[in-house]
Amino acid sequence: MAFMVRPSAAFMVPEVNARQQKRFRAVNFALMNYTDSELRDRYRFGRESINYIANILREDLERPTQRSHALNVHQQLMIAFRFYASGSFLQVIGDTMGVDKNTVSRVIVDVTDALVKRKNEFIKWPTQECYIRQVQDGFFALGGFPSVLGCIDGTHIRIQAPTRDEPAYVNRKGYHSINVQAVCDHEGKFTNVCAKWPGSTHDSHIFRTSTLCEYLERSHTSISDGFLLGDSGYPCRPFLQTPYMTPQGNVQQRYNDSLCATRATTERTFGRWKRRFHVLHSEIRMSPRSGCQIVLACAVLHNISILLNEPLQDDNDNPDEQPTVDTYGRRHDGRGIRDHIANTFFSS
Repeated sequence: MAFMVRPSAAFMVPEVNARQQKRFRAVNFALMNYTDSELRDRYRFGRESINYIANILREDLERPTQRSHALNVHQQLMIAFRFYASGSFLQVIGDTMGVDKNTVSRVIVDVTDALVKRKNEFIKWPTQECYIRQVQDGFFALGGFPSVLGCIDGTHIRIQAPTRDEPAYVNRKGYHSINVQAVCDHEGKFTNVCAKWPGSTHDSHIFRTSTLCEYLERSHTSISDGFLLGDSGYPCRPFLQTPYMTPQGNVQQRYNDSLCATRATTERTFGRWKRRFHVLHSEIRMSPRSGCQIVLACAVLHNISILLNEPLQDDNDNPDEQPTVDTYGRRHDGRGIRDHIANTFFSS
């Protein structure tokens, strides 16, 4: 007869479905311990600017919970700003700031959405007469080109290879990107930003299908309404002036030189924008949709930085007074207007 030996109670381990206790790390936010210069090095904004942005976004970022470990508005901003400024991995941001990687991810999404929600408050197309005149005078001082409403160009923001429609995001230089169309004024503020197209999309297609083009086609009725300046990748339109591909004579060459000098505003603006927010200069390791949201959020912050006189932008000289554009009585045609401007302003 077989006997079954039961194990001793000393070797029996009880099964306990105990929930692992959540551990909280000390959050490393020493806002008051930094000087303004040190804050700008780390977060791109000084103390007063951080407080200003916190007040704007408080309604969206303030947590309804009363738990002691909930992040306040300033803490959320500093996590997101550190990400925008450095472009580091979320784990690195979390280790630096003393929070979990998942917390960093949630905070970046919340702050980004709150900034994009206020896009129309800080990225505005010039419609008021006094502002239009100010923009036109500012551009004339920069390059001697009259009646300029803004300079338009595209810039590629590098992203990680997406899982869907991957080939569409490979641009002509061979890396994955979002092609961002932007218009800036004479101070380098963005007045229009379109961030939704894959890197393979041509600049002219983005403009042709944009709400900005639709608005200009509807509202631009005469040369006195002003126009944008673009490079040769855009079509010459009554409201969008481009350079001569093969300039004939000194008049057309001077026209091209003036247009090029004025359009340099966009290159300077893109350069300052990407230096301030290095996430745009390195690689956004997120989905294309999230990348587009981050681009818009950084555009809003760029305009806020100029509004608050945060360092990193060039000082503007006193603008020269621009001449009045003569009445143009011929057909409302882009090339005809280009010839009229060249012959009127660059013939001597």
